[in-house]
Amino acid sequence: MRRLGSVQQKIPCVFLTDVSEEQSRKRDRQTFQVIATENVNPLALEADIHCSFATEKLDGTCCYVAPYTGQPYLWARLDRKPNKRAEKRFKKHQYSYKSCKGFTWNLEEDFKTVPETWIPAHRVKHHNGHPMPDEHGHIPGWIPVETSNKQYCWHSSVVDYEAGAALVLRPCSDDDDMLEIAAVPLADLQEQTLELIGTNINGNPYGLGSKKQPVHCLVPHGIIPIRNPPPVNFQQLCSWFQDSPEGQVEGIVWHCNNGTLIKIHRHHLGLRWPDGDTRLADRPVVIRVDGTVDAYDNSRGLFASLFTLNGHSFSRLQDVQFGP
Repeated sequence: MRRLGSVQQKIPCVFLTDVSEEQSRKRDRQTFQVIATENVNPLALEADIHCSFATEKLDGTCCYVAPYTGQPYLWARLDRKPNKRAEKRFKKHQYSYKSCKGFTWNLEEDFKTVPETWIPAHRVKHHNGHPMPDEHGHIPGWIPVETSNKQYCWHSSVVDYEAGAALVLRPCSDDDDMLEIAAVPLADLQEQTLELIGTNINGNPYGLGSKKQPVHCLVPHGIIPIRNPPPVNFQQLCSWFQDSPEGQVEGIVWHCNNGTLIKIHRHHLGLRWPDGDTRLADRPVVIRVDGTVDAYDNSRGLFASLFTLNGHSFSRLQDVQFGP
């Protein structure tokens, strides 16, 4: 399968954006809305976006696979954010200058503490040994998902470190429309970023599992292609999201030949998400969690439950369930 760029930094929008003083459709506590103009972002044109590969933007939480304690490990996204005093100064600057530019951070004192195991994301700039924040005042980074940390229990449910495996949702190699949930060696996912989706993530737009039987899985970034994507044109993209069955997605990520990633999501265009059924939830899926009978004895319930369904197909991803 095609291996595409990993997501370590925030991805720019395909259009230049404006800030509207209205309640965000994406974040409950955000009192402003970032909206797309009809002008294509020069970054997208420089990266030759018209010759790029379009994939589905997934609505979950970003993860990363990298070594920890001598073995491949799942890492959760944890951005280091300003403390209250610094955040107040930053917002005052934004309000006064209508921009983030020109603000000076005290890298030693302005940011909240993070666990010792935290690492900054790739390509984060440093100054005098300190990682520097992005334009939003955040320092993107990662923390290893340890099974003892209850805050990351849903992340933990999709990995079995003893078996060295992760539960991954991906297209089947022998069927264009069929998906599979497979137990994949963590070693095969090294240095990849993935999206954790499921019952307890971001309001569960894909309708996976239930409170009683939660279902979560990892989706490698760039692995769900968009067939016949629309041209990079404001009106045509709006029409595609609203009228095409393929457009029932949160957004598009374009993977450009020079490695640049460019995105659009429905909120940029003033469109609801989710809006009815989602394309991913409606696709058929087969369970491929095989191995020996005791392979996942020490894992949590999700591996064991999916093991009992090995080889079973469901007509829709959102219909995956265990037992009667």
